[in-house]
Amino acid sequence: MTRHVLAIDFGGTKVALGTAAVDAPDGRPHTMMRLPTQGSRGALQVVERTLTAARDLLSTPAAVGVSTFGVVRDDVIRLAPNVPGWDGMALPRLLRTEFGDTPVAIDNDVNAGAAAELRWGALRGVDIGLYVNLGTGLAAALVAGGRVLPGAHGAAGEIGYLRDSAAAPAFADGHAPLEEAVSGSALARRGSALLGREVTAAELFELHAEPGVGELLDEALDTLSRTIANLCITLDPQRVVIGGGLMGAAQHILPRVATALQRSVPFPPQLTTATFVDDAPLVGALALALALA
Repeated sequence: MTRHVLAIDFGGTKVALGTAAVDAPDGRPHTMMRLPTQGSRGALQVVERTLTAARDLLSTPAAVGVSTFGVVRDDVIRLAPNVPGWDGMALPRLLRTEFGDTPVAIDNDVNAGAAAELRWGALRGVDIGLYVNLGTGLAAALVAGGRVLPGAHGAAGEIGYLRDSAAAPAFADGHAPLEEAVSGSALARRGSALLGREVTAAELFELHAEPGVGELLDEALDTLSRTIANLCITLDPQRVVIGGGLMGAAQHILPRVATALQRSVPFPPQLTTATFVDDAPLVGALALALALA
């Protein structure tokens, strides 16, 4: 009988679950389920509903991989201030209670996305690499020795907290300054204020000819490109992979990043888009599970 692994991706507006055979040749889930989180009475109920659904989907997994926003630190979730009830949740303990002796791997969503790229995608075979996720938020995963580096506290790659100027607010002030400037949510907020109507980040790129929009995008992309170039000077990667929801605007983003890499980095890395954009954290959770099976 073929053994299967279970993957769970806890997102801000939904939870995705999937299964795959332990000998799966790619990152496509064999079965998949989505649960909306709206209407739930708190974060703990979201977890309870997810674990109930997981039992129905696969009662005896060979291993479990879990992706979550925030980072896992001291057996709880940290750096997750935007989802009520999540920061400080003892998710690893809840998972151990549920799955018992079944091996469980848990990591943040961006590191999981990088794990998917390492196993099946654009980072496959790469020793030193950088994965940047441009979505609602902004974060990166650092790869060395063909593995994602967690950092001393599980927070390596949390580039949303970088400060681009002395005047920028800091983590101690309750801010993630870089994320507040160039992430998808930041672009949507800044663009909506500029235009006087609600727009998404994706729509903003289509409106680049509108007064002020081009300047806003230029500033954001310059900041982003400079940040990625500085990371490459520090890490000296072979390849930079960019993924996330903003890759629908890749034709606007990648040329700017490529120019910054060529001008600023002594040994410019290859630059490419991620293999997995949709459901990258879920595919990454599969990769985490398969590594244990």
